[in-house]
Amino acid sequence: MTHPLHAELSRGLSALSLPLSPETEQRLLDYLDLIARWNKVYNLTAVRDPQDMLRQHLLDCLAAVPLLDGAEAARGGDGQTAWRILDVGSGAGLPGVVLAIVRPQWQVTCVDTVAKKASFIRQVGVELGLPNLQAVHQRVEEMDTPPFDLVTSRAFASLADFIALTRERLAPQGQWVAMKAHLTEEERAAVPPDVRITGVSPLAVPGLEAQRCLVWMRPAI
Repeated sequence: MTHPLHAELSRGLSALSLPLSPETEQRLLDYLDLIARWNKVYNLTAVRDPQDMLRQHLLDCLAAVPLLDGAEAARGGDGQTAWRILDVGSGAGLPGVVLAIVRPQWQVTCVDTVAKKASFIRQVGVELGLPNLQAVHQRVEEMDTPPFDLVTSRAFASLADFIALTRERLAPQGQWVAMKAHLTEEERAAVPPDVRITGVSPLAVPGLEAQRCLVWMRPAI
């Protein structure tokens, strides 16, 4: 039986020029269903309507993938430099789970201070068969892991706080990527002087008339 949101997902992927296999599309829809199911018991997200979830969560995160692909290609593009990604304050797994589904070569770790959210992400990994996905219930500044090539967040904190909390988790040649509605001049000015913003990439999310962008940052030295 075709999922009621399959057609809209397919249209959105086409608008993003992001071709995915039917199996991957189905995993995304299964993930959406898992969020809806767990949301009945746990407050994973304030968005309750499945169609709104598709646009505000799935397509919102998927809009970043082509840009992440381009950055990975610029980093090496030899197939041997797949990213190790840390997704901070992952909540229901956004964008971490979405990235793990669509790019199985990326090793994605989602960290959240709320135990039920980390448990949900672990269950998603089991049910959808995602060996490249891990979930950690911990404060990010207390993690003891090898550093990550890419540290991501989505509506997590100010850029200054995001950097301060995750600085020790970033590999020497790594970069931060923050998904935000928009970047204000005040927030830009608050970025520490030893970190530089290397780009602000606008995102066009299919079916969503709202400002979105990716903010790219690296240590200045």
